[in-house]
Amino acid sequence: MTHDDDASRDDFEPAPTQARLAVPGQGWSDVGEGMTRLATAVASRHHGAPLPYGSPRDMLAAVADSLGPQRIPDEGVGEHDALVHVAGLIATYGLDLTHRLTAAHLQPPPLTVSVIADAVASATNASLDTYDSGPATLAIEKWTIAALARMAGLPSTAGGVFGPGGSFSNLLALLIARDHAAAQRRINTRYHGVRDLRQPVVFCSRVAHFSINRACATLGLGETAVIPIEVDEHHRMIPAALGRALAATGGTPVAIIATAGTTDFGTVDPLQDIADIAERHNVWLHVDAAYGFGSLFSDRLQGLVAGIDRADSITLDLHKIGWQPAAASVLLLRDENRFSSLGRNVAYLNPEDDEEAGYGGLLGQTLQTTRRPDVLKVLATFLAYGRRGLGDMLDRCHDAALYAEQRIAKELQLELVAPVTLTTVVFRYRCADMDTVNAEVRRRLISSGTALIGRTRVQLAGDDWPRTCLKLTLLNPLATEADIDELFDELLRAALEVESENAENESKQVNP
Repeated sequence: MTHDDDASRDDFEPAPTQARLAVPGQGWSDVGEGMTRLATAVASRHHGAPLPYGSPRDMLAAVADSLGPQRIPDEGVGEHDALVHVAGLIATYGLDLTHRLTAAHLQPPPLTVSVIADAVASATNASLDTYDSGPATLAIEKWTIAALARMAGLPSTAGGVFGPGGSFSNLLALLIARDHAAAQRRINTRYHGVRDLRQPVVFCSRVAHFSINRACATLGLGETAVIPIEVDEHHRMIPAALGRALAATGGTPVAIIATAGTTDFGTVDPLQDIADIAERHNVWLHVDAAYGFGSLFSDRLQGLVAGIDRADSITLDLHKIGWQPAAASVLLLRDENRFSSLGRNVAYLNPEDDEEAGYGGLLGQTLQTTRRPDVLKVLATFLAYGRRGLGDMLDRCHDAALYAEQRIAKELQLELVAPVTLTTVVFRYRCADMDTVNAEVRRRLISSGTALIGRTRVQLAGDDWPRTCLKLTLLNPLATEADIDELFDELLRAALEVESENAENESKQVNP
């Protein structure tokens, strides 16, 4: 390990055996000052690219080699050296989401205010399970949940809970929907499991998130319980196909899952029509709006999710559109009483008389016990920027996606795969060996440290099978049209390079 900042070590580092606690007041001040000195110490190590130059194997090996033998050391090196070493690894070998050519996944660059508030959450180390584990944070989460439910148009009976991610929120929603469907048939799945629940089925579009299948497997329904519904040319569930599937099922409908913001395309299922069908068949409607919920921040885009107010449950991720550090996922329920199947009274946490006296918490609204107050960063962001400020950020990202769409239309070698809905652009480089070239172009942009873009597979009309496509997920509100142009210039250069190398290799094979 190196000693990069010896001049400041005396006032930064106590003896390794002396514990320093992040107590309110001076302790929080120490955290802020420490971050400043740490940033100075490692600034020169930042690679200045979306990802570092080099192959994945070399990068992972370099980090492992820097850490040394895989064992916890007997003696510590002190705060300064430990922090500089860890931060240096991130600066040298990590991901930079703030880089203007980072556009691969639904990972936004986080807002500074949210990062600072997240540090406050870590410093308090509060939990949301009981009142005495963090009273202020408990009140803040309830307030923020109520505000989000109101923005979604849910009634005053609504409630919700923060969680570690959209997959978890979807799992929790399906657990509650399963128990609700069973209770309607006088089956208590909480105590007796799903053995008496006759052939449970869950309906979702064939491009719904994979977490739906995984949740059904986890809940004992089995992945075969998932009935995929066909989508239209814009990758949205076809309501008529859903109606036919419901009419034909001989099993027990547990839930209909509508998607508001598909991972690949950002498209939104026709929520109003699906809600009509769910109401007609008396089936729980869950809207997976992990991506698309953020459109409610924008006056221009909020119409995309019209009908979301009719859902029984909603998943939303503010670590997607919301610019929060992960994790900041939320499950909203139309009726907070539906959390009842999760309720627990534990003698050492929330005995009934404590709850009656007001000392309860949110233990009965999630599968978690200890749960950090992720809500603090969200509240700080809402207070700092307001709905319109976040909406303006989304509008800028949407404009960037529309500009990318226009640039694709101008390039003869590029083909748009799906029109822009939110901030995602799916396209492909057209050539004789499209799958091989598109996949290699992405890898080359990444390994060279030039740009970070995504990929997926899509079957288009006229294709015999799904083809490898490229994907931009534009969530940097500071990215400009010039940045988009630079990204495409680099992509086209890399594609021509790959094509040329492939042609040369083929020629060598023919004429060795």
